[in-house]
Amino acid sequence: MPVPKRKTGRSVTNSRRSSHKLEAPARSVCPQCHQVKLPHRVCGECGYYDGKEIVETD
Repeated sequence: MPVPKRKTGRSVTNSRRSSHKLEAPARSVCPQCHQVKLPHRVCGECGYYDGKEIVETD
C-alpha cells in the first residue's frame, strides 16, 4: 500500500480544507406576499409559486 514519503505541512492541509466551510442557504422574496422564502419553492405563507396558487392556505 502506498504511503506518503513526507509529512504534509499545516499550510497545505489548511489550504485544502478552506473550501469546507458552510454557507447560509439562498433566500428570495415572494412576489405575492413579500415574505422571505427559499428559491424555486412554493411560498409557505401564501401558497403561490410562479404566480399560481399551488397550495390552498387559510
